[in-house]
Amino acid sequence: MPIAQLNGIHLNYRLDGPKDGTQVVFANSLGTYLRLWDQVLPLLPTGLRILRYDKRGHGLSDCPNAPYTMGQLVGDAEALMDHVGFRDAIFVGLSIGGLIAQGLATKRLDLVRAIVLSNTGAKIGTRQMWQDRIDAVQANGPSAIVDPTMERWFSRKFRDSAEFPMWRNMFLSCRAEGWAGCAHAIAGTDFYTPTAALRLPALGIAGSEDGSTPPDMVRETINLIPGSDFQLIRGAGHLPCVEAPQTYAALINDFLKAQGHC
Repeated sequence: MPIAQLNGIHLNYRLDGPKDGTQVVFANSLGTYLRLWDQVLPLLPTGLRILRYDKRGHGLSDCPNAPYTMGQLVGDAEALMDHVGFRDAIFVGLSIGGLIAQGLATKRLDLVRAIVLSNTGAKIGTRQMWQDRIDAVQANGPSAIVDPTMERWFSRKFRDSAEFPMWRNMFLSCRAEGWAGCAHAIAGTDFYTPTAALRLPALGIAGSEDGSTPPDMVRETINLIPGSDFQLIRGAGHLPCVEAPQTYAALINDFLKAQGHC
């Protein structure tokens, strides 16, 4: 996987699909890496040009000292898309990735022509809630919050599955400074006003068992954008691309077709 030097840091990214394919960007959640999308991508049309990446502080990307701002995270996505020549792309963002999608669409409509806001909100949680988690992670690492996080993220059925430990271990492998840096960015973000000003095709996806960004939060956010669509995946939690990849991919495929992209 290539590494790009952008905004003073190195970002790890991956490109898949034909160079002339419809451009789609996937931005993952806090505490996960670009492998988050592994089960969904094979279920998408073969003609897509897909970009996914590790946020600063995550995966193989650099981990600057915390805190980070949402402006920096949006700027990283913007610089990476410019670097690889993406324009007029569909941007799929999950959780903090959905915040990045909202910020980027507000800033650079030449880069983003449609967005999927998955398991996210215009504002997620409170500053105090995030500060409490940041303090715990900076003091004792991700293990300090892993169990309650997994309970919010995954349905009880999935937590009993053989696949679950892999995702728990991914969260535990996240660097404390990177997790805290991105958590600071979430804590300081309120996109209600800019998202309400967006005028582009938009799809909201929620999981019925999501304890981090409940369906009502996702619905409220996507309803800010006129003409948008909302879809609920029953039985799935905060990462429906992991728990229900076939259903998730079908929703993405339908949205792509509606935009005339495949």
